[in-house]
Amino acid sequence: MEGHEGRVGVLLEDGVAAGPVYMELGGSGHVPGFTDWWIYDGTLRRPLANRMRAACACGWEGETTYPIAWELVPDGEPFLYDTTGPERDWTAHARQAAAAAIPVPEDVARLVSRIRERLDEGEDADLLTALRVIVALDAVIGIEGAHVARAATATCAGEEPAVALDRTPRPLLSEGKSEHLMTH
Repeated sequence: MEGHEGRVGVLLEDGVAAGPVYMELGGSGHVPGFTDWWIYDGTLRRPLANRMRAACACGWEGETTYPIAWELVPDGEPFLYDTTGPERDWTAHARQAAAAAIPVPEDVARLVSRIRERLDEGEDADLLTALRVIVALDAVIGIEGAHVARAATATCAGEEPAVALDRTPRPLLSEGKSEHLMTH
């Protein structure tokens, strides 16, 4: 499920998917956009959403929608509101995407897992060793990764490489990035 980030998306009263809500956060000149589901509560001239659904960074949106009972959303604590329906739908989507991905060979998966474990074991004195390992891996990935990515995208159609790798072909719409993302 790596490569997919889920969120609770909303639909406005007319059934249209809500776009980002832009809020000025002080005189910085940058006005970020937010897509947290609870932003669409109709206050402060924000749009009012009446339904929620699962959404993924890959562009997938759940077909099933769930009503939002704004009177039950705790003031200042919208994360306490029940969003299990969209979360369950996104989890099913992410599992389907992972099942469609090309598996990593078992010996390589074990090697990557061992490298992660080894890096996690590091004591303060081993931090420089861990950094050296990461730099060495980064060099291999930088050279080989670019070559293989070019070759794969030249021979594969459309979003096939992203699907095969269980990666997200496009970013989330939220500029503010404060929303609760569903990841596994």
